Amino acid sequence: MRFFREVFKPPFNLNEIIKQFFQIGNKSLGLVGITGFIIGFVLALQAIPTLQPFGATSLIPSMVGLGIILEIGPVITGLICAGKIGSSIGAELGSMKVTEQIDAMEVSACNPFNFLVISRVVSTTLMIPLLIIYADVIALLGGYLALNVVSDVSIGLYFSQVFDALSIGDIIGPTIKTFFFGFTIGIVGCYKGYNADKGTESVGIAANSSVVISSLMVIIWDMIAVQITNIIL
Repeated sequence: MRFFREVFKPPFNLNEIIKQFFQIGNKSLGLVGITGFIIGFVLALQAIPTLQPFGATSLIPSMVGLGIILEIGPVITGLICAGKIGSSIGAELGSMKVTEQIDAMEVSACNPFNFLVISRVVSTTLMIPLLIIYADVIALLGGYLALNVVSDVSIGLYFSQVFDALSIGDIIGPTIKTFFFGFTIGIVGCYKGYNADKGTESVGIAANSSVVISSLMVIIWDMIAVQITNIIL
């Protein structure tokens, strides 16, 4: 609740938000990209032996597109981010707590909650949806390369079939839930790190619990989003 009370209170540490925004994106870009490519490639590769005997390989682009955009891309990338970014935030703030850097900031009249927590939560809330969109695009490219193993389809035709299978709601719904993924990963990592106990073992505990709780929350948010989507549509 403290986050919602203070997020709109000045001072706004825009420089710290931008710094965290680029750090989170830069450090995760490689891992997210490789994961996305493997997901798309394997998904298409698994579908080929099933559809090829029926002469239905033309359905693979739409199947890969729906699978990646609706569920697999956001959830797998969200879990990867929970593991990498959530643990990083939990360990970083936990280490600052143990070494009394947060106490020192309070003594020097600096608001550590505003500087450390709000900047990181805002950054993860905005950056993780971008990482998931990036992973989705890489995954679709992976699916295209896998499909070219058995058929010679142009990339233009492939993406045309992918987007023909998707409606606006198919894109907007999964994108909205990724903001909740990002917020949850940031707030859990900051809470665990900021409230870590004294002692070096607390850093590891903060990092591990951040990963476990964030991952579980990503799955719960996804389940809620699916239920809401089913009700609306």
